[in-house]
Amino acid sequence: MVMSLRETTTLHNGVKMPWFGLGVYKVKDGSEASESVRIAIQNGYRSIDTAAIYKNEEGVGQGIKESGIPREELFITSKVWNADQGYESTLTAFDQSLKRLELDYLDLYLIHWPVEGKFIETWKALEKLYKDGKVKAVGVSNFHIHHLRDLLKEAEIKPMVNQVEFHPHLTQVELKQFCESEGIQLEAWSPLKQGELLEDETIKEIAESYRKSPAQIILRWDLQQKVITIPKSIKEYRIIANADIFDFELTNEDMDRINALNKDERCGPDPDNFDF
Repeated sequence: MVMSLRETTTLHNGVKMPWFGLGVYKVKDGSEASESVRIAIQNGYRSIDTAAIYKNEEGVGQGIKESGIPREELFITSKVWNADQGYESTLTAFDQSLKRLELDYLDLYLIHWPVEGKFIETWKALEKLYKDGKVKAVGVSNFHIHHLRDLLKEAEIKPMVNQVEFHPHLTQVELKQFCESEGIQLEAWSPLKQGELLEDETIKEIAESYRKSPAQIILRWDLQQKVITIPKSIKEYRIIANADIFDFELTNEDMDRINALNKDERCGPDPDNFDF
């Protein structure tokens, strides 16, 4: 059972990745990004997840610098955007991300979406970055089982992580089982379904019984599913509250009640049908 903010899971290549981190999707570049990252790190977070398309890597890099925590204690993730996919263009995009973040390496670099006809070449670029020691782990985001199967046929190195939309309305049971069987760590984006799940009556009822908030219940549910989670917030009190989930454990009965809320319903695009 995960019992502290510093606890890690070991990816299949031996790299340790925190179970819990801060996501910065839709966080404005500049002081909003740097402040939220600095606050999170100073309150014990060690994992920060950004992406080129978020256009806030500079702010994230500034927040890392201002936190005063040594780089080697942090776990920083970014992602290559769809327009930059392909072999050479991915290598260039990676260098640009590093430059914006003002870092010498990344801990995890992901293919953001499975762009048809491009993601295999993009993966070969990630393998090169990995072999060259510029990134400690490589993975994918928003990949269905069939995307992963296609990639695994061509890959020399198996993805270490698959970051997908995952929450009580989208429990991704088959994908989770497939990733577990392949040793690929699942990671949740939009764990609170953009706030919609905070109003769910079952979750509110469970929250009351543990004297926790609905957000804390959902984030605890993620960890007990062995899924890494990266909730986003720019408010200090919420960044602190989101991480206050290590002093309790959901019962099997409550886990089952939350699992039963699944509707296979997304708040983001389906990876088989996106046009960006």
